[in-house]
Amino acid sequence: MKVRIQRLHSNDLPLPRYMTAGSSGVDLYAAVDGDLSLAPGQVRLIPTGIAIAVDEDYEAQIRPRSGLALKHGLTLLNTPGTIDADYRGEIKLIVINLGDKEYILKRGERIAQMVFTRVEKAQFIEVESLDETARGAGGFGHTGV
Repeated sequence: MKVRIQRLHSNDLPLPRYMTAGSSGVDLYAAVDGDLSLAPGQVRLIPTGIAIAVDEDYEAQIRPRSGLALKHGLTLLNTPGTIDADYRGEIKLIVINLGDKEYILKRGERIAQMVFTRVEKAQFIEVESLDETARGAGGFGHTGV
């Protein structure tokens, strides 16, 4: 799959890339103007400085980086975020600091990862009732876990 990418205000930053041969996701970089403070509990919209065009029948999923989550409590609120095949705007990340200390985000810091996946389109068929299963309508911890 080929993804077309446009730099918006990130000419000094690397393009997304796989960091190892076995990586599933590419890193996205913070295209902030300078050091940006994130206080505990604070939510900020972080630009990446790029826009992409994904092939039809695919999406890009935006996910947190595990190291930032573990070490600093930084994560994304709408995980996974979805970049639809027809979206052409800048990729921006809804970042929250769930840690107990201020976090200083720097320009060019790897802040999230992007994974591409195929999307299946559903065809909805309205019915009067659904077939019965052993589980039925049980959910939200109904098995005791």
